[in-house]
Amino acid sequence: MQGDRSMNAKGALFVFLSAVCFSIGGLFMKYVPWNGLAINSARNIFSVLVLALFFRLSRHRLRINRTVLIGALAITGTNILYCIANKLTTAGNTIILQFTAPIWVMIFTSLLFKKRPTRLDIIAAVFVFGGVICFFVDSLSSGHTLGDVLALLSGVFYSGVFMLNSNEDSDSLSSVLLGMMLNVLTGLPFLIAEKPFAAEAKVWAAILVLGIVQLGLAYVFLTKGLERTPAVPASLISGIEPVLNPLLVAIFYGEMLTPLSLVGAAIVFISVLSYNLIRLRRAEAET
Repeated sequence: MQGDRSMNAKGALFVFLSAVCFSIGGLFMKYVPWNGLAINSARNIFSVLVLALFFRLSRHRLRINRTVLIGALAITGTNILYCIANKLTTAGNTIILQFTAPIWVMIFTSLLFKKRPTRLDIIAAVFVFGGVICFFVDSLSSGHTLGDVLALLSGVFYSGVFMLNSNEDSDSLSSVLLGMMLNVLTGLPFLIAEKPFAAEAKVWAAILVLGIVQLGLAYVFLTKGLERTPAVPASLISGIEPVLNPLLVAIFYGEMLTPLSLVGAAIVFISVLSYNLIRLRRAEAET
């Protein structure tokens, strides 16, 4: 019993550390004046090196199969859409709309595994999408509609990341590494067009932080955490990211959420956290 507790505590710590690493993305992307696809390609060059080193040190063998490739596409879609959205809307809008991922997990679980949604699932989905509507009403007047749409789609792909270990053929680390390689290749033409070698030192410093910390270390921590932590408490712990991300951008870059977006953010954040808390308490009561 004590061993299970320590393993869960370690898993929760890994998920927490991944959320902290992910949360610096919005801030450091603001310092890079490149196209979103170029940023994504550049940062993934360094994240691939981090993952390759981790594979070597942990003696983890790369696996390639249908499930792993689907997971790689989820990683690729999440990262590409996140980077583009960050350039088209506020960092706060991007991360909160991406935070709808747990609701998409519920929807896809219902569709793919024929698991009927509970009353709690439906109520949570209604509230979350009510909050999303606030973002899109606000974006119509602010000109951020495309960025908000892409951020929401990023949440759809991000839900696949939380499902990386949902199949016997899964290998989350392999999916992450292959997804990062795809990110490098898809954005490489845009990166070359930016003439990266002529960039200032501070731009490359930001790219290094994004690649090594915000992606590389973050995904190492997340994959290790998901091995030890169930999806519900993991997504609950990850709730620190949509708080830290816009907070850091507001402090260091002066970018603030509009009043209506704040209302939407509060609805989405509280709904997702409440949904996970209730599910967690119900699960504990059944054991």
